This record gives sequence, C-alpha cells and structure tokens, in this order.
Amino acid sequence: MFRKHRSFVSALALSLSMAVPVAADSVSGAYLAGRYASMRSDFAEAARYYGEALAKEPNNVEFQESTVLAYLSLGDIDKALPLARVITSGDQSSQVAYLVTTAGMAQAEDYQGLLDQNADTGGIGPWVDGLIKAWAYVGIGDMTAAIEKFDELSTEAGMQGFVLYHKALALASVGDFEGADAIFGSNMAGSAGQTRRGVIARVEILGQLGRKDQALSLLAASFGDSMDPELETLMNALKGDEPVSFGQVPDAKAGIAEVFFTFASVLRNESAGDHYVLLYSRIARYLRPDHIDDLLLTADLLENIGQYDLAMQELQAVPADNPAYHAAELGRAAILRRSDKPEQAIEVLKQLTRSYGELPSVHSALGDALRAQDDFTGAIKAYGRALELTPKTNPQRWVLLYARGIAEERSGDGKAAESDFRAALEINPDQPQVLNFLGYSLVEQGRNLDEALNMIERAVAGSPNSGYIVDSLGWVLYRLGRYDEAVAQMERAAELVAVDAVVNDHLGDVYWAVGRKREAEFQWRRALSFVDPQDNDSEADPKRIRRKLEVGLDAVLAEEGASPLIKVSVSK
Repeated sequence: MFRKHRSFVSALALSLSMAVPVAADSVSGAYLAGRYASMRSDFAEAARYYGEALAKEPNNVEFQESTVLAYLSLGDIDKALPLARVITSGDQSSQVAYLVTTAGMAQAEDYQGLLDQNADTGGIGPWVDGLIKAWAYVGIGDMTAAIEKFDELSTEAGMQGFVLYHKALALASVGDFEGADAIFGSNMAGSAGQTRRGVIARVEILGQLGRKDQALSLLAASFGDSMDPELETLMNALKGDEPVSFGQVPDAKAGIAEVFFTFASVLRNESAGDHYVLLYSRIARYLRPDHIDDLLLTADLLENIGQYDLAMQELQAVPADNPAYHAAELGRAAILRRSDKPEQAIEVLKQLTRSYGELPSVHSALGDALRAQDDFTGAIKAYGRALELTPKTNPQRWVLLYARGIAEERSGDGKAAESDFRAALEINPDQPQVLNFLGYSLVEQGRNLDEALNMIERAVAGSPNSGYIVDSLGWVLYRLGRYDEAVAQMERAAELVAVDAVVNDHLGDVYWAVGRKREAEFQWRRALSFVDPQDNDSEADPKRIRRKLEVGLDAVLAEEGASPLIKVSVSK
C-alpha cells in the first residue's frame, strides 16, 4: 500500500547513515559533516553543513535535496521552499522537494497550483496526492469535483475509511453537516472516525445540527470517565445556549493539514520510522500551527529521536489558557526525565497538581517520577490521590493500583503491596505484569508457592515472549524443587533476554541444582559481566555471585542459613 513511501524511507535511512566526522573545510568535508549531523538528528547542524557544501556546488542536486530534508526536519519549511522549487523545476524526481513545494502551495492557498502538480515528478503517494487534490477542489469551491475525487479514491481497497473520513470533514467544512453526519453515523469513516479527533468532529457536527443530547451521549460513550479539559470545554458548550462551532477542520488548508496528520498517525502505527513520520507532522504544523494534536505528536517524535530541545520548543508553544496545556506540561516533564533532569520534571508535575489537581493523570505522572527517584512515600501518596480522583467504574484503575503496589513493595510494606496487586487483579484478572509481579513476590517470600506458580503460568500464557516473566516461571519451579522443569524455562528466558544479569544468575543456580556445575559457573560469570554498578535495586548481587564461584551454591546457601537444595538426579 505504501510502496512509494517505503522507497522514500529507504532513501532517508541512507541519508542518515553513519559518517566519520571530518573538518568541513571542503565540499566533501562539509557534506560528510552534514551527514554525520543528520545521523545524530541534529537538523540545524545538518542544514548548516549542507548549506556550506551547496555554496561551493550550487547545482549539486544531492546537496540541494539533503539541505531541503534538513530544513524540513527542523520545521523551517520557508527556508526549504526556494531550494525545493529549484529541484522540482528541473528534470529531477524528488519526493522531499515535492513534499515541501506542496506545503508551500497549500500555505499560500494556491489550490489551482496543487491541482496542476504532476505527481509523476516525485509525488508523495497515491492516497496523499489524491486527498490533497480533493481538498484543493474544496479550496477553489468546486465541491462537485471534490466529491467525485473522494468517491474515486474510496473505491480502492485499503483506505476507504480514511478517505470517507476526509469526505465527511470536507462536507462539514462547507456547512453540509447532514451529509457529514450521514458518513459518521453509518460508520463508513471506519477507525478514523473512532479516533479522538474523529469523535470530536462528529460531536461538533451534531452540535451544529442542534442534536446536543446525542452529542453529549456520544462524548460519554466514547470517553466515559476519561474527560480532560478540552473535552469538558466541549461538553460545557453543548450544555449551554450558544451554538457549537465546527473547529476540527474549518477550511481547505486545514483539511490538507489533516491529511498530513492522518498519514503521520497511520505511518507511525506501521512503524515507518520517527524521522520519516516527522516530515508529515512538520508539514501539518506548518499549515496549521493551532493543531495541538499534531504539536504533541511532533514533540513526541522529536523526543524519541533524542532532540529534547526541539521537542521542548514545540510543547512551550501551547499557551497556558489552552485546554491541552496540561498535556503539553506532562510531555515536558517526560522529556525532562529522559534528559536526566528529574528534579525539574518533579517540579513541573508538582506545579501541575496545583493548577490541574483534578486530573488523575497529573498525580499518576508525579507518582511515576517520584518512584523513579526512590521517593516511595511521595509516590504512594501521589498514586493514592490519583485513585481518589478515578471513578471505581474506570477499568484503568488497575494501572494505578499496580503502580502503587510496586512503590509499597519497594518501601517494605509488602502487606499493602499485596493488597493493591490483588485489587488490580480483581479489575484485570489476566494482566501478565501484575500476575508476574505478585507471583514473583510470593516466590521470594517463600509462601503460597502453588498459587504463585499458577499466577506466573497465567502470566506466561498472556505474555509468552517476555523473558522476565518466563524467568519468573523458571524460578518458581526451581524454588519448588522441580529443577528439571526449571531448566527449560530458564534457558528460554536467557534466550529472550540474553544480557540480563538476574536471568543469567538464575540460570546458573538452576544448572547447579541439576548437577551441571561447569555450565552454572559459566552463567554466573556471564551474570557478573552484565551487572550494572549503577543499579542499586538489582537482584543480581555481584558479591554473592563471586562467592558462588568460589565455594559453590550449596555452601552459599549453608552460609546464609537457607534451606539446602533438594537432591535430584543429574540431567543428561
């Protein structure tokens, strides 16, 4: 379906390939420095070095295209436009140049220019190109041609729902709310109509039609107890006397921005690569700076590729009076945590609890940040507040109970932790992570081992490729003295997470228990090589592992006053 997109992904990957940093005092030096900067996702530096190379060889199409790509990735489309136009005016086929010139025409509302474009010279892709043309017809006021184009695209397999979603938005943008609701009401918009933006669009359409009760019912059915400031603002507008405006996609330019946002979301779900998806989200932001959902997506993409400063710039563009401000601040706190600034992240979150204290997500995020800093008391309090604000009917309460249980377990309150884990399982009985954590805790405490085994077996059934959960199964079998059965599970765990210190340590113990002592010593040495000296919470104790290598596991258990191994026959 996205064959053209895939080829562009490959080309982009090539442009981001490894290069040795060199002095940029020549054409090749500048170009290689630009490639090295691209590989590090340093788009500003890449644009600067490519610009230097281009200044020396202004007609080099590869230099032109690399510079355009760097500026587009940076979000500076106005700087990319002149070069992109030079490329598209020649005989060269360039998707990145076509992307930028398309964005330029849409920004200028040159809809006839968009209709006159020849996609054969580097078009974006049949679906994107087709939807842009449909919206361009909307832009010139030819709704008959627009509908014909939408209908033509909807006959092809694969993306009918997305096409009809855009057709509904186009109808609503010109005031045909009945026609738009007919598409949404018949579920022809598919999964796109069920997204947050799709639901909000239909709610606004119903509001325009005066069917406010139906709109409120749709809000409640779609979001339930998960209302946030934006949704509450919409709900209050529906309850008031004033008409509800249609603001999701008010005109053709916003429609083209929505095309790029829609495909950014689709491509991300297809794991097309954050660098590539960023190009689409950058264009959507360029065409519609008030598109908060795209702003949050752009910031998330930038965060994922390590461009924290650029991500922060995006989030800081959300004004404090915007209903999505809390989401931007939550994103900012996450970036601060990832960039090793936990204290600043916690301060941002504490400030949010004062301004958005009614939102469970704010307290939950604070709990996560405090728990990561080993402030378990503070984390337990934050999770508790989030639970108080979350209705008991909300099925996601298990997440908060699980998180608080972990903090309680780490603080030494095993009784409270077990209570929260069991409460989480009452809501979500087969949740693998909870089953594994509680089951493993029982194993470590040496009690209820049969129940623990049942829990962990269910966890493995729910998440068979999780090395840590398979490790738990092997470990409980070991603790039950079922060493031969434990071997297969521990070996499987070591395959799934080969460089984990705890898993290799456990496998060594299991090997020792069945008499495979040389292999046990080999696994203990492997475990030592994987121990993280900075991880104070790791179960892999390097001193204990070294002692096992010196005197063997039986002697270590005797020194610790632990129960000796149950003697079994040696496995062949």
